[in-house]
Amino acid sequence: MLDGFVEYGYIGLFLASFLAATILPFGSEVVFAGLLAAGLNSWTCVLIASVGNWLGGMTNYYLGRLGKIEWIEKYLKVKKEKIDKMQHWLEGKGAVMAFFSFMPVVGDIIALALGYMRANVYIVNVSMFAGKFIRYVLIMYGVSWII
Repeated sequence: MLDGFVEYGYIGLFLASFLAATILPFGSEVVFAGLLAAGLNSWTCVLIASVGNWLGGMTNYYLGRLGKIEWIEKYLKVKKEKIDKMQHWLEGKGAVMAFFSFMPVVGDIIALALGYMRANVYIVNVSMFAGKFIRYVLIMYGVSWII
């Protein structure tokens, strides 16, 4: 399935990165590495993947901001207990913790919890984009080293 995204180049990378940042169990790293191995411009791939992943993360943030726990539990399959636990962990740390939304599994819940807590949207945006950008830069250098 992931090779289908590679066939679409930058558009496929954007879609894969966006979907990977949502609650869906999906990874964009394979598509990203495949496009780098195919010879597409590294920094363009980093930028497109970062923007797609950031927009997906902000989608989670705004879903949390809606505050409809019933919807989150029903459609996203995230239990209120997980969000409460993440909120408790985030208390006192603030919106800057959106930086870590690139992390597998907990990153999605961080974004949801920050939205639910109504964390400062500007700080969340900047922090989240920085984390996702740095992640893809590191992956780019790792793939370049392997290739």
